[in-house]
Amino acid sequence: MKNIGLGAFVAASFLGAGLALAADAKLPGQLAWTAYGTGSAGYNQSVAIGAALKNKMGVDLRVLPGKNDIARSEPLRQGKVGFSATGVGGSFMAQEGVFQFGAKNWGPQSVRTLMANNGGAVGLSMFVTADTCEKVGKKDCVGFEYSDLKGMRVAYVKGAPALNVNNQAYLAYGGLTWDDVKIVEFGGFGDSWAGMINGDVDAAFASTNSGKVYEAENGPRGVVIPPIDPNNKEGLARMQEIAPFFTPMNATVGATIDGKQPRPTAGYAYPVLIAMADQDPDLVYNMTKAMVDLFDVYDGNAPGISGWSKDKQNFSWVVPYHDGAVRYWKEIGLWTDEANAHNDNLMKRQAALRAAWDQLSSQNPENWEEAWDKARRDALKAGGFGVVF
Repeated sequence: MKNIGLGAFVAASFLGAGLALAADAKLPGQLAWTAYGTGSAGYNQSVAIGAALKNKMGVDLRVLPGKNDIARSEPLRQGKVGFSATGVGGSFMAQEGVFQFGAKNWGPQSVRTLMANNGGAVGLSMFVTADTCEKVGKKDCVGFEYSDLKGMRVAYVKGAPALNVNNQAYLAYGGLTWDDVKIVEFGGFGDSWAGMINGDVDAAFASTNSGKVYEAENGPRGVVIPPIDPNNKEGLARMQEIAPFFTPMNATVGATIDGKQPRPTAGYAYPVLIAMADQDPDLVYNMTKAMVDLFDVYDGNAPGISGWSKDKQNFSWVVPYHDGAVRYWKEIGLWTDEANAHNDNLMKRQAALRAAWDQLSSQNPENWEEAWDKARRDALKAGGFGVVF
């Protein structure tokens, strides 16, 4: 894996804009990271952060949109970008080596967190078109529930396990599985939402503040968010068995919500800014510091962006933090002994998964998918780690 060190970036920056400074944060003149596709919340927030970096530090941030988790992760592991503003697919599922990341050319990835958007205002929901409600006799979508999606068309994005698992989790909340709906495959997130507008599919997943959802809201079919009831213990248990990172919440920002009644739905940290474990600690430290230093500059410049505040960080998340980021969070007094113990355990989890992968690779079994599924579960159980997926 190619490591992009701060020195290499600095050398390149002297050819262009030179080394930029904001307070005592030091970043090269040019940076690049991947994000979700254009129009997504992750992309819009990345652009807003890039504008702040440019205006206050003279740093050019190139945001590379990726249609799915693999497209966002490949440049990161190849060292073509330093960071990725991703979701649970490019972070947690990449760490776990599951779904597309379980393919022979991938495996569990040593990804590390810098910080994440934990706004609590933006939901991550399966949306349904308003005309879909009419198919089951729910006029104006009053009383429509996820269980009503039985027999309906649900988006499945190739190469995007996070989106698909999220849809699966919402179906599970409604007591459904993929076998209960009609799967409609798309090549990317944006394509799935074009399908929502064009009438090709009835339900698709997105953050409530995604530009694609706003577009669909104003389209001919409209969109709605079926409610998640925090008191539905059985439904939530089914949901969290599929996707343990989901929790009930009330979304106050997004399509169909802004200026209106909050929507009871579910959510998790998104976007999550990550790097590979071998990324230059100094670069990671300064990127984290710049994100915090410039927060007041980019706050308010994209829907839901306020969740990047240092006061909203969760140091007990499911992916470990990078050493460079830990150095910064310690420096400003937010890193605790409990956070450190949790982080150490997550790194041991990654090491156990990697060791299991390497051992299986040396055996090179023909039935790779089945063999890795068993080896992965066995390694997690042996290490005393929770088994997910």
